[in-house]
Amino acid sequence: MHAMQYEFTLPADYDMGVIRSRVARVGHLLDDWEGLGIKTYVLRERGVHGSPVNQYGPFYLWNTAEGKNRFLWGGAFQGPVDDFGRPAVRQWTGLAFEEGAATGSAPGFALRRRQAVPDGVELAAFMAETAAETARLAAEDGAALAAAAVDTQAWEVVHFSLWEHAAPERDGDLFQVLHLSAPGRDRLTRGRQW
Repeated sequence: MHAMQYEFTLPADYDMGVIRSRVARVGHLLDDWEGLGIKTYVLRERGVHGSPVNQYGPFYLWNTAEGKNRFLWGGAFQGPVDDFGRPAVRQWTGLAFEEGAATGSAPGFALRRRQAVPDGVELAAFMAETAAETARLAAEDGAALAAAAVDTQAWEVVHFSLWEHAAPERDGDLFQVLHLSAPGRDRLTRGRQW
C-alpha cells in the first residue's frame, strides 16, 4: 500500500463552492482507476470545524505503484496542476490498513494526523504500536476505515481515517469528504503491511 496526498491552500475569501462543483463534475473519473485502493476528495473550509485555512487536499491509498504512476504521469494529474499549480506530492509507505464498523456508510469526514517518529525509539516497536493504534481507531464507533503510513525521509507517520459522522475528539486536521472513489478498496491488504 502506498499513501499519497497533495494540498492546495486557497485564499481566505476563496469560494469553496468552486471546489465542490469541480468534485461533483470530475470525482467519478477515478471510480474505476486500476491500481487505486481509495481516493478521498476532501476539503477544509476556513472557520468550519476549526479549520484555519481553505484547503483542497485529496488523499489516496494505492494498491500498486503502477496505478499511482499512471495517475501522476499519464495525464489525470495535469488537470489539477493546470487549475491550481503544481503542488508538492507527499508519499508514504503503508504501515497498516483496517476497515471500520461503518465500512458500508458514505463517509462524511476524514481525519489526518501527522506524527514525528521520535529520535531514539526502537523502530520495530514504534511501527508495531502504530499498526495497533490503526486497529483501535478503526474499531471506534462511526469509523469507516483507518490507515497509517510512514515517510522515511522526514521520519513522519501519517494517520488517516474516514468517519460516517464527525470524527472523535482527537488531534489532527478534520476534512469534509466530498466524494470517495474506491475501485480497489477490497484489495487493500488488511492489518500490518510487514
